[in-house]
Amino acid sequence: MQDEYRTIARAGVHETEINRSRFLCALAPAATEREARDFVAAVRREHADATHNCFAYVIGADASVQRASDDGEPGGTAGVPMLQMLLRRDMRYTVAVVTRYFGGVKLGAGGLVRAYGGAVGEALDALGTVVRRRFRLATVTVDHQRAGKVQNELRAAGHEVRDVRYGEAVVLEIGLPDAEVEAFRSWLADVTAGTARVELGGEIYGAA
Repeated sequence: MQDEYRTIARAGVHETEINRSRFLCALAPAATEREARDFVAAVRREHADATHNCFAYVIGADASVQRASDDGEPGGTAGVPMLQMLLRRDMRYTVAVVTRYFGGVKLGAGGLVRAYGGAVGEALDALGTVVRRRFRLATVTVDHQRAGKVQNELRAAGHEVRDVRYGEAVVLEIGLPDAEVEAFRSWLADVTAGTARVELGGEIYGAA
């Protein structure tokens, strides 16, 4: 698995105008190819009167799924430069749809490549991006007496407490980089006088 990847901070639309043609770039997160296709379909329905609705998306932390469409523009002048921009920016789990309303002035192949790729780049700048890092899920079991202190110490050390469950003991779920697991075990033993238990689970991606 990749140690980290970049994706968009939020979904949204950014508009640019080039030689009287309007280019609207809609960006959204997509966890699966199905989600990406559904988003493309939704934008196409919303802008059914547009000249073109071109798209590109990258799914998978390792960019294992890559798709692009020129939607009637000359081959390689729209979807491919959009996809290249996503890859150049190291974007993952991201879908982009650029809707074009033709303004009467032809841009030529080079102009189209710059317009479509540029529309995606400007939208990424406008909406922002975030890094997601790979973490190992860790479950910490601690007695009620020490639970409050452990939660405070975890947060002070920069560990996000993802879940807290109360029963006979208190169970806290956090994410740890693999390289920090052993150091965390030692730290937790010091904080709880060796009374807490740590169990490692699967891997997830979370905010870096």
